[in-house]
Amino acid sequence: MKADLHAPPSPSDDGTPPAGTASETFRHAPANPVVRHCLMALGFVMVALGTLGVFLPVMPTAPFLIIAAWAFSRSSERFHRWLYEHPQFGPPLVAWNRHGVIPVTGKVLSVIGMYGSLVLVVLYVATDWVLPTVHFAIITAVAAYILTRPSRAPD
Repeated sequence: MKADLHAPPSPSDDGTPPAGTASETFRHAPANPVVRHCLMALGFVMVALGTLGVFLPVMPTAPFLIIAAWAFSRSSERFHRWLYEHPQFGPPLVAWNRHGVIPVTGKVLSVIGMYGSLVLVVLYVATDWVLPTVHFAIITAVAAYILTRPSRAPD
C-alpha cells in the first residue's frame, strides 16, 4: 500500500501536531494547471527577488521568501520542500512559521529603512504635509508590528 503524501499528519498523543506541520506542510496543488503554474512562477520570482535582497541592502529578503513558500506550498511539493530545506533560506522560514520570529538585525534594518524612506519623502517628494503624515502613520504601524514580534524562538 502506497503512503499518501498529501494526507494531513496525525497529531501526537498529547494532541499537538508533529514538528514540520502548519505552514511548512505541502497543501494540495490546485486542479487547474494554469493556476498551479502561475503559483509556481510566482514562487520562482519571489525566490529570485529574495536572493537579490541578500546582496542589495535596500531590498528585503524575508517577505519575498515567505511569499515564495506560500506559493510553493500550493503548487509544487518538490520546490516547497527545497525552500524549507535550503541551508540559508530554510531556517528563517521555519522560525517565522513556527514562532513568528524576526531577528534583531532584521528589525533594526527594516525600521531604519522605513524611517529613512520617510526622510526622503519629506525632503524630495512631498509638497505639503499630507503625504508625510500618511507615510509616517503607515510605517509606524508596520514598525510597531515588527518590533513586537519575538527576536528568537523560545527554548
